[in-house]
Amino acid sequence: MPLQLSSLPVPEATRPAGPPRRILVVEDEPDIAALLHLHLSELADQVLCLGNGLDGLNSAIDAGPWAAIVLDLRLPGMGGLDICRALRERGNSVPILMLTARNSELDRVLGLELGADDYLTKPFSVLELQARIRALWRRMGQPMTPGSAETPASSEPVDVRAGGLHIHRVQRRAWLGQAELVLTPREFDLLWHFARQPLRAFSRAELLDQVWGYGHDGYDHTVNTHINRLRNKLGEGYIQTVWGVGYRFEVQA
Repeated sequence: MPLQLSSLPVPEATRPAGPPRRILVVEDEPDIAALLHLHLSELADQVLCLGNGLDGLNSAIDAGPWAAIVLDLRLPGMGGLDICRALRERGNSVPILMLTARNSELDRVLGLELGADDYLTKPFSVLELQARIRALWRRMGQPMTPGSAETPASSEPVDVRAGGLHIHRVQRRAWLGQAELVLTPREFDLLWHFARQPLRAFSRAELLDQVWGYGHDGYDHTVNTHINRLRNKLGEGYIQTVWGVGYRFEVQA
């Protein structure tokens, strides 16, 4: 019988206003799935755990929207990297946290390059798991607890306009001319980081520290991959290479 755990629905009398927050977990080890279900249920209205990669992909596509997806790499049916790739190719920007074995550095790098937003190595701390999920939501401007009305408190501008590009921080949306860009959470973070500090040159190490945060030291080529992906979506003329340093945001006529 396939692994499937789902939290009980919150009673109507206590359900917070607004749509329920739901997390999808795709993990085939029952003990780990049960642990994830227990502790992620503290953050979400519903946690669905599936043990097969194909089932996970179908649920990610057909049973959304999801507030986050926690995705193991080694899965029957379809691997986590393939699931991540398929979702990003469809333009699905749901936050994805990948679970990897401690010795699978290449898989972690591939996952980040395919569009995963974060990763956690097994065995992991449940407190770190919760912190990383909250960090993903914080970057997306989502409230930290189900039904809360928190919004990011910041002195930063609400939006930035540069040439034909319009980026809205609170809505976490960006437009190039009249067309809305489909960006993953990490791509949006990177674009916003550049746009709010135009003409400043950032090294790859600075971008890893300031955009990716802790736990990503040494993956400079991950920055290159995300830059290339952003350039494909923006076209030439926004993110410039500064030889010997890194990159800067500059609108060129």
